Amino acid sequence: MKKIPVGILGATGMVGQNYIAMLAGHPWFEVNYVAASLRSAGKKYGEAMSGRWLLPKTYQSSVAELVIENANDISRAEAAAARGELAFVFSALEMGKEDILALENSYAAAGIPVVSNASANRWTDDVPMLIAEVNPDHADIIPSQRSARGWNKGFIAVKPNCSIQSYVTPLWALLREGCEIKRMIVTTMQAVSGAGYPGVASLDVIDNVVPYIGGEEEKSELEPLKILGTVRNGKIEKAAAPLISAHCNRVPVINGHTATISVEFGAKKPSVEQVKQIWTNFSALPQELKLPLAPEQPIIVRNEDNRPQPNKDRDAYKGMAVSVGRIRPCPVFDLRFVGLSHNTARGAAGGGILNAELLKAKGYIA
Repeated sequence: MKKIPVGILGATGMVGQNYIAMLAGHPWFEVNYVAASLRSAGKKYGEAMSGRWLLPKTYQSSVAELVIENANDISRAEAAAARGELAFVFSALEMGKEDILALENSYAAAGIPVVSNASANRWTDDVPMLIAEVNPDHADIIPSQRSARGWNKGFIAVKPNCSIQSYVTPLWALLREGCEIKRMIVTTMQAVSGAGYPGVASLDVIDNVVPYIGGEEEKSELEPLKILGTVRNGKIEKAAAPLISAHCNRVPVINGHTATISVEFGAKKPSVEQVKQIWTNFSALPQELKLPLAPEQPIIVRNEDNRPQPNKDRDAYKGMAVSVGRIRPCPVFDLRFVGLSHNTARGAAGGGILNAELLKAKGYIA
């Protein structure tokens, strides 16, 4: 099968590097276009990344030979698309929010679909914010999005913040089985890689916990409500529940966001054993479609007293599964547990790639 040529906006940054690493050998997609700031434009990717590559797995030689384009020069992407050398782009842009918003809209208006990691369009009410196992139906707002904006082939779809990956899928699995979730308290312990590179200064985080990450608590409390919301009249209306209180902390872990969660149910209160069974048996559309990056088991239940742990469990199914453990009654609410997800795999590039796989399977990416 001829692979679909894809581009990466922000290809030299940390998330862009993760895209390039995770797309190596992908059965459907092939990196054929890289774009970054004007500072890197005109250089071959391998030249520009000399001394700047941050990951253990290096980039492919074919990517090293690609000439970096100026991400702000959309005409270059349009020309590549016209030649059949670019079908869509992953957005890993590291710019101001308003600049990203304008640029992603410009690419989509030019007929180039955008699958984004950035937060700029997450609260645009006709842009789907996807966790592929949870709300794949939200992708079907794309025809309305195109119609409202006069776009032909282009569209924008986004993935949510990395901080919510460790608990939204387990919560959705319970909701799908008829459990009403009224309120919850979440405390996240987020890895330093989530701050990008160079990120948090070592003197701030070594032997320390930083109890504030700008904007994270708001994202952790509100983004799940859009994901769990309803598509109505060409817009995504956020869910009214659950009410979420979040505390977000930066901890001295390289990769892997951990969260402790306490949940209050409505009238239907599942037992601990029922919760474990629901999570163990959970499967969704990506597994049914056998999408390349979909974890065979999206939620892994750990029964050991001291699991999940970042350096033991974050890489499950190439970092795409959520691990849960310490599932037990809560003396204040009803249930408490620990969730863990890989923030640079599932929470960043991997989540974006899986969304693109879903969009291809649904026919929105040709």
